Amino acid sequence: MTREELVHTIFERKSFLCVGLDPDMEKLPKHLLAEENPIFAFNRAIIDAMAPYCVAYKPNLAFYEQLGGDGMEAFELTVTYLQEHYPHHFIIADAKRGDIGNTSKMYARSFFGHYGVDAVTVAPYMGIDSVSPFLTYEGKWVVLLALTSNKGSLDFQLTESHEGERLFEKVLRVSSEWGTANNMMYVVGATRGELIADVRKIVPDHFLLVPGVGAQGGSLQEVCQYGMTSDCGLLVNSSRGILYASQGEDFAEAAAAAARSLQEEMASLISNNK
Repeated sequence: MTREELVHTIFERKSFLCVGLDPDMEKLPKHLLAEENPIFAFNRAIIDAMAPYCVAYKPNLAFYEQLGGDGMEAFELTVTYLQEHYPHHFIIADAKRGDIGNTSKMYARSFFGHYGVDAVTVAPYMGIDSVSPFLTYEGKWVVLLALTSNKGSLDFQLTESHEGERLFEKVLRVSSEWGTANNMMYVVGATRGELIADVRKIVPDHFLLVPGVGAQGGSLQEVCQYGMTSDCGLLVNSSRGILYASQGEDFAEAAAAAARSLQEEMASLISNNK
């Protein structure tokens, strides 16, 4: 999906919601456990319920890999279902890959060549040769980890050089030369609040994938205040707060209601940004 197509979808749907598909067997509604593939059954219902309110889906590979072959089958079924039934929704494989160039080449071939997703999350620590293989696929995106919302991010990301540059700022500055605003996004946690303004000083035009709104305490209004651009420039992810709004047989309807509430708030913020 190109940037133009993504922006068009955002304004057409009046939403920049990304739904994290993080299925946890311990939290799945009990009646789904009788299904041949409970994870896919859960995802399919969530996808159908969410489609009018979101523009992207983000399956987190950890939730599939931990189940072995059955989990990866569910991942592939989920991606194929999205591609066949919702081809205008953006698909991000949240895999957080990042290794030497030859290994990254294989990762890129897996996610872009085999699965055909639109984007994959990548860690920048090993530098340009670990990221560049992902940037060779036309119409595909790298989502680079920059400023995350977890507690441990303080260990490295906010440390300063002798010149006063914080590590996340160096990641943004250097990596912005590897790709463009048309094929690279950045993960920036919602709980970092005003730091999003510092991110925008370095990458004013790149899309930001923003986790942490909702269950983790991030403010959607604050994210938009500091991060929204004229073409939105944001994909705000919600996982737990939407997926498990109910664990009963009405789980999909409850999830849709939670997504609708977020979408309505997003529509207002988009309108006020014009």
